[in-house]
Amino acid sequence: MKAWQFTTDTYLKPQRRDAWREAMERLRLPVGDLPAEGAFHAQVSSLTSPMGVEFSVVASTPQEISGRNPHQPAAIWMAVLLEGEATLLDGSREIPIAAGDIVYGPTGQAAGLRLESRFRLLFITAPRVALDHRLLAPSALRLGHLAAGDGINHVFSGLLRATAESLDELTSDQLRPVELALTEFLVACLAQDGGPAARGGAEGARAVQMHRVRQTIEVLLAEPELTLRRVADEDGVSPRYLQKLFAGQGQSFTGYVRGRRLERCRADLASPACAQLSISEICFRWGFNGSAHFSRAFRSAYGQSPREYRRAAIGEAAADLSA
Repeated sequence: MKAWQFTTDTYLKPQRRDAWREAMERLRLPVGDLPAEGAFHAQVSSLTSPMGVEFSVVASTPQEISGRNPHQPAAIWMAVLLEGEATLLDGSREIPIAAGDIVYGPTGQAAGLRLESRFRLLFITAPRVALDHRLLAPSALRLGHLAAGDGINHVFSGLLRATAESLDELTSDQLRPVELALTEFLVACLAQDGGPAARGGAEGARAVQMHRVRQTIEVLLAEPELTLRRVADEDGVSPRYLQKLFAGQGQSFTGYVRGRRLERCRADLASPACAQLSISEICFRWGFNGSAHFSRAFRSAYGQSPREYRRAAIGEAAADLSA
């Protein structure tokens, strides 16, 4: 994993604000107002997993993170307020954020987070290529707020807060289950937070059913003979209805399953825990019937062969260890 840390304590006081802006630029977070007077202290501890999910714990005196960074890659960001007081700015509203609350949104969309006291914040960015397959309406994703009061939001917030507390101790193998859980929790929370599943009526019913179908597919993904009928039988619907569900999302059942299998293979190719497995073993363990077909599909999806991807991931890991 790529990891780095920063603190303003290593700089002279007049240099600290400029140094912090540079550190935040490395996180691709646009800094708004910084206090012009008084003591200024800030630090960050960040790591990027083999799958490209970046986890950063930021602690600082009051400031504002706001604006739009044009250099942000296509990703979904999440932030959970660990300590302090904050306000989310979406251009038309000011939403109070309490400790434990989660805010989220797509990169490239202007947003602001005004941190009004000393704070600690876990900030996460996840590549859209790893999440869009699981979202019911990825193109419609907007800035949002998940209050951590109870239910699934409370559980999700607890996971993120525990991750923040243990971040410096986690290995890539230990972080991988967190990545998978993060995706599942985010999908479930978004389904309740004004997404299609929360709208009620026929549209809401279809969205709830689609969410269940995708969960079933995740459980059965490794089966080579995973068919439309098998999933339909598991969920108590007809194959024709299942086809219509995917068509309503602009997808096909076959294309969705292939995309999920490719993502699982990509994760294993980058994981040290799977280093002893051959590329063929990895593709077969996630349901592909042939290594040649898998290689073509992988290159089409990610722009490089499985071997090239694994070599690059191993090279980056080795460079991080020697740094």
